[in-house]
Formats: sequence, structure tokens, C-alpha cells
Amino acid sequence: MREWIIGRNPVYEVLRTGRRQIFRLLIAQGVQEKGRITDLIKLAAERRITVEKVIHQQLDPLGYGHQGIALEVSGYPYSTLQDILEVVRIKAEHALILILDQLQDPQNFGSLLRTAESTGVDGIILPLRHTTTVTPAVVSSSSGACEHLLITQANLIQAITQLKENGLWIFGLDGSPSSQYVERVNLDGPIAIVVGSEGEGLRSLVRESCDVLLSLPMQGNISSLNASVAGSIVLYLIWERRGWK
Repeated sequence: MREWIIGRNPVYEVLRTGRRQIFRLLIAQGVQEKGRITDLIKLAAERRITVEKVIHQQLDPLGYGHQGIALEVSGYPYSTLQDILEVVRIKAEHALILILDQLQDPQNFGSLLRTAESTGVDGIILPLRHTTTVTPAVVSSSSGACEHLLITQANLIQAITQLKENGLWIFGLDGSPSSQYVERVNLDGPIAIVVGSEGEGLRSLVRESCDVLLSLPMQGNISSLNASVAGSIVLYLIWERRGWK
């Protein structure tokens, strides 16, 4: 399967990580060869990638916000659950996994991936169905952060069980009355954070599989935060409690 990645930063990260097969790089005529464009051309030359100059309008059907750059690549290279478990064993007490229970919006997904990469998340687990996946739109919304992450799809209940067997505590982000405010919870040691879908939150079986349910204190008239915002806040709180390490 081939797909098009657009935008200067997403294209740069795909080229820089080198995890995908690259077919060709398109650059719109008139784009100045400076800054990030210079970096892209240099990387393409190092990897012997064909660079084609095209008219600007030729890139328009590939997506909004292409910034005069498009890269034809193979599909996203998903990891396996075993890949993530191996990292968990290596990271031991410092392991941090993010589990997304049927997140639907590509913008939310991409935003959360960008935070995950910035806060040291070791792996991300998605369900097998009814979820957004790593599409070109997600690559763009994550500004290419997904290219640096281990992301897999698995049966979430089975994955949670295996994480527990490897010593992780599972914390579900949930707004129910039984949840504990995050500042009252010990977030030391190896942990996984579970974030639910935008509309429904955590599914019942996933919620029941969590060791602890977390919530964020709120004030004002809105009862909950966007899933990606709430997840990002919790990831930064964990990073802070770990001394920004």
C-alpha cells in the first residue's frame, strides 16, 4: 500500500526516521530551497530518493496544507505487542504505555501522539477495530511524531493482562464518581494510562480491567475535557513526577 505524506515537518520526520519505504518526493515549483526544504532535499539525496519539481496545483488533490511538499511512501510500520513488551522489560520501573480505547478523531489522535512522543511514552496500544489508525492525516496532525513511536493494534483486554503480568499498573482516565483525583494517586513505577473515546469514554470491560481510575479536577460549567487534552495533561503530570526524566 502506498500513501502520500504532506507538509514540511511530517515529511521531514518520515525521511529522518527511515522506517518506511520511500518512493518519491514532490516539491512545488517556486518553493524556496531554504530551512526545512534544504534539510529535506539533503535527506532525499542521502537516501537516493527521486525529487520531482511539479506545479503547485498538482499537489492540491493530495490534501490541504501541503506547503508545497509531498512524499510518496509505504504504509505506516506498525509494531507488535511483543515489541512493546520487550521495551517494557528493558525500561522496567520507568516503563510508560498509552492505551487508547476507540479514539475516533484523527486530530485528537495526532495531538495525543505528539504529546506521547514529547513525554517519553514507550508504546501505544490501539484496539483491533472501531478506532482511528495512523493515516496520513494523523501523520500531519502529529507533526510526524508517530514516526518515532511504537504503535500496535491488539485486543485491549488481553494486552492489559499481559502488561499486568509484566508488572505494570493500569490507570484508566475516567470521569465517574469512583475515580480518584490524579494528585492523590501514586504514579511511580511502570504504568499504563488508558484514555477512552471522545463520546463514550472507557468501555465497561476496559474500565473493569484497570487497577485505578483517575480523573482531573475541574471548575467551571464544562464537565469534562477533550480526550486528547485530558490524556496530554496526565502524561505531563507523570513526566513531572518522574523529575522530567
